[in-house]
Amino acid sequence: MINDEFYMSLAIKKAWEFQILTYPNPAVGCAVLDAGGKLLSVAAHKKAGFLHAEPSAILLALCEKSEAFLSNFLRDYNAALGVKFESAAELENADLEPNFTYEYILQNHGGLLKGAKAYVTLEPCAHRGKTPPCAELLKRLKFAEVVIARGDENAVASGGAHILQSGGVAVKFDVLRQRADELIEPFLAWQKGNFSFFKLALSANGVAAGTAQSKIISNLASRTHSHRLRSAAELLVIGGATVRADRPRLDARLIEGGKNPNVMIYSRAREFDASIPLFGVAGRSVRVSSDINEAFAPRLTMFEGGENALKALDERVKWLLLYRSSELLDAPAVRLNLKLKPLFHGELDGDVYGWYRIERSL
Repeated sequence: MINDEFYMSLAIKKAWEFQILTYPNPAVGCAVLDAGGKLLSVAAHKKAGFLHAEPSAILLALCEKSEAFLSNFLRDYNAALGVKFESAAELENADLEPNFTYEYILQNHGGLLKGAKAYVTLEPCAHRGKTPPCAELLKRLKFAEVVIARGDENAVASGGAHILQSGGVAVKFDVLRQRADELIEPFLAWQKGNFSFFKLALSANGVAAGTAQSKIISNLASRTHSHRLRSAAELLVIGGATVRADRPRLDARLIEGGKNPNVMIYSRAREFDASIPLFGVAGRSVRVSSDINEAFAPRLTMFEGGENALKALDERVKWLLLYRSSELLDAPAVRLNLKLKPLFHGELDGDVYGWYRIERSL
C-alpha cells in the first residue's frame, strides 16, 4: 500500500545504509514527493560536516524536476569548489559542501518544489552548526507538508517543527516511530556516554574469518564498508588471541582519506610480536590492556573478532554487525547460543550484511 508508512520506510532504509558512518551525528534519511505525489528522491546524511539528509534529498529532487537546474548546479559547483561531477547519480554518492549547496538551492530552486511533501526520519534541525538549518530550507521552499518519524529531543537542534508550522507547513509526527527509534539508538547512546558494536564476518555456511585457509571471508565491498566504520570509530577493540593468530593490520586503507582507528588489545599477556602489522600503522595509538572498562571510555567503540570473542562479549556491547559472504568454505562453522533482533539488512555486491540488537543468551 502506497501511504505515509511506505514513503517513510524508504527514508529509514536509506538512513540505515550510513548507520554509524555519520558519527557524531545521527543517521537520518529523507524522501521528497512533488506536489502531484510523484516520488522524486530519497537521500541520507552520509558524513558529519557535510550535507544533511533534507537538503540532499531536495537537491536531487530539483535535479529530477529540471535538467536545467542539474546542468547549472554541476557547472557552478565545479566553478566554486573545483570539484567536477557529471550526473545526478554522482551527486547522490558525493559528500557535498553543505553551505554552498544550501545557498544554491535557496537562490535557484525556482519554486519547483512548492507544495511538495517530505518524509524525514528525525525532526529537521532548527540550528545553524557546521551546516544551515534544514527546517528553514523546507519552509522557504514552501513545502506543503513534512512527515516526521521522530521528534528531536536534542536541546540544541530541536524546534524544527515549530519553524515549519510558523511558515504554514503542515507537520505530522510519529510515522513508523518504533523503527525511527531503532535507527537513532546509537546516537542517543553515544550522547550519554558510549555506544559499542561487534563486527563479525561469516561465509555462507557460517565459517568465521580466520578459521578457513583463506583468512579473507568478505568481498571488497563489505571490507570497504568495514573500513569506513573503522575510520568513524574512536576505538577498535580486539582480543590478544586473535592478534596472535591472525596478525591483522586493522587500518582503514581501503578508504581514501580514512582515519586509522586507535586500537586496544584486550589481553592479560602484554608481550606481542612487534612485527605484527597493526603495530606498524602510522598515526594511531595501540595499547594492551586487561581492563575491559577502558573499551567503553570513548563514545564510539568497534569490537572485532571471531567466535570466542563473541562468546565472551561484555554485555555493554549492544549491537552486532554481521557480514555474510556468498561463498561456502570447507571449515567448521561457528557454534553460538545467541539471541538477536534483526534491525536492518542490506546488500554489498553479492554479500549481505545486517545490524542486530544482541538480546544475550551468550
